[in-house]
Amino acid sequence: PQFEQSSLQAVHQQRREMLSNVCSRYTRKRRLLQPDDLRHLVVDDTHGLLYCYVPKVACTNWKRVMMVLTGQGKYQDPLEIPAHEAHVPSNLRTLSEYSVPEINYRLRSYLKFVFVREPFERLVSAYRNKFTLSYNTAFHKRYGTKIIRRHRQEPSDRALERGDDVRFEEFVYYLLDPRTQQEEPFNEHWERVHSLCHPCIIHYDVVGKYETLAEDANYILQLVGADASVKFPASSKTTRTTDDMTAQFFQDISPFYQRRLFNLYKMDYLLFNYSIPSYLRLR
Repeated sequence: PQFEQSSLQAVHQQRREMLSNVCSRYTRKRRLLQPDDLRHLVVDDTHGLLYCYVPKVACTNWKRVMMVLTGQGKYQDPLEIPAHEAHVPSNLRTLSEYSVPEINYRLRSYLKFVFVREPFERLVSAYRNKFTLSYNTAFHKRYGTKIIRRHRQEPSDRALERGDDVRFEEFVYYLLDPRTQQEEPFNEHWERVHSLCHPCIIHYDVVGKYETLAEDANYILQLVGADASVKFPASSKTTRTTDDMTAQFFQDISPFYQRRLFNLYKMDYLLFNYSIPSYLRLR
């Protein structure tokens, strides 16, 4: 374990250096954090931990683990916590709920971590989850109907009313439509990690990756001295969005739109050291 720990330390050191190099290259002026910037940072005052959650990057399981860590013994096993309960805002405190001195103290002295994922894999995962599953009616109504109204030629009345058959291509048009971000910020499920977690302003101690989820999760739990009984849940790989699956979704997207979409998510690729996917036709 000692050797394992030190090789993991080296990996995380490299990730931090990479991040800070990209930040210094691409961000001119450091702005001040606003309370709104801190809504994704979950606080564990018991273990001195700050976790920036990113939807579609094991965030349900991380929230479950945070509920076990902060629950004063109320929860023992993360998997006993129903998924919907993990997302109830009042079950976990976020940094935006604290006073400015309390915020500064926690940013200075707590262990800060974030988990990231290959950006287009995360995007396809969000699309599949929010637009292809019949039970996500809130998303179909809120976003699907708008996407179909704007980006489908001659939509049927049924599609306009229900918004439950958005095609991936239409979702891409919606993301690239200048009106989308003028009207409101992106939904957190497809917002860029750098906009959710501000890694050039907040200095994360650990940047975990979805691709190395189990070892990064255990590393963090060891670092904060969590009880040995607290285990990060093993992931169910059955319906997981993979690289091959992502490639299939991009087959029908023209090189022109692939390039524009890549530019939209480019900072996440650079900051977290993901290479340009081989399936893209970027001319």
